[in-house]
Amino acid sequence: MHARIVRGAVRSAALATSVTGTLTWAPTATAQPTEPTPSASTAPPPETPASDAGSVAITKTDPAGDPLAGASFLLLDTAGQEVGRGKTDARGKLTFPDLAPGVYRLKETSSGSPLHDVVADQDVIVTPGATAHLTITDPFKAAQVVLKAKDDKTGKLLPGSTVNIGSGDKALLTLTTGPKGTVSGELPVSSRKTEFWVKQIKAPEGYDLYKPSKTFTAGPGAPVTVTVTNSKTATTPKPDPSGTSTDNPTATPSAPGGKPSEGGSGGSKPAPTGTSTPDADSSSVPAADPGDDMTPKVPAGSLAHTGAGATPWIVGSAGFLVAVGIGTVVATRRRTAAEPEHDDNSKTS
Repeated sequence: MHARIVRGAVRSAALATSVTGTLTWAPTATAQPTEPTPSASTAPPPETPASDAGSVAITKTDPAGDPLAGASFLLLDTAGQEVGRGKTDARGKLTFPDLAPGVYRLKETSSGSPLHDVVADQDVIVTPGATAHLTITDPFKAAQVVLKAKDDKTGKLLPGSTVNIGSGDKALLTLTTGPKGTVSGELPVSSRKTEFWVKQIKAPEGYDLYKPSKTFTAGPGAPVTVTVTNSKTATTPKPDPSGTSTDNPTATPSAPGGKPSEGGSGGSKPAPTGTSTPDADSSSVPAADPGDDMTPKVPAGSLAHTGAGATPWIVGSAGFLVAVGIGTVVATRRRTAAEPEHDDNSKTS
């Protein structure tokens, strides 16, 4: 039995030597088959080497340069898919690592502060093996300003008041009060307490311009009210259309004796009004002509006065004329009585 097995082995070895000339191992038919080699089409894609990845590093500050913690950011790829999100730490830092090269969209969803506002979205380019550093400054929230225009005497709210509000040498906001005398707007601030000035450039109708500049302070996101007062424009008298000034009354000439004449230029006296009692002799005294001498002129051959002062003279003259008339009558009668005797005597002789 053993001899048969040995002869078979020798025969196989001799056959292999005669074919190849070298001794090789030929697997028997009962050996396990090997696994087939996978094709290139089914092989998994090679992973991106770590040296090709990039990152984005963010530093968050406020306008004063102080770090802002708790600001939230979102990173999106070109398809709008989220690839990362996070918040800044106590130093205001945030990093998005292991990013494939390309363009990304960075969105700030919260500033993490009640005094600060968020910035607009921006694109970030990531290059292989490099870090894109970004310093982002959150602005302060705008102050809410309310402007009022008032009458300086009554406190009435006035429409149509236009003012400029600014800081330093720059005007930041222009406001005009509406029908209710008020207007509101947002005033940008650059610090926690910013000083502003307000100057009126157009006054309400019928009022003088408020020329001085007022100052006030405002903080981020805080409401503030600014009031401008105006005084009414002084009215000037309109000129008289006839060309005669109406500022000073026309002087009334005085009657003789220093008393002012109450009548017009024609010398007539107006009827008294109310319970006033006119002078006893004022009705007999004509008004003097302003251009004449204040002393009345008496024409030659006429009475000096026609009023109550001439009564005694008139009475005396009348008595004298009556006496003369009586004497004349008596003399005439005597002459008439004597004439017949004279004639008779003439005839007798």
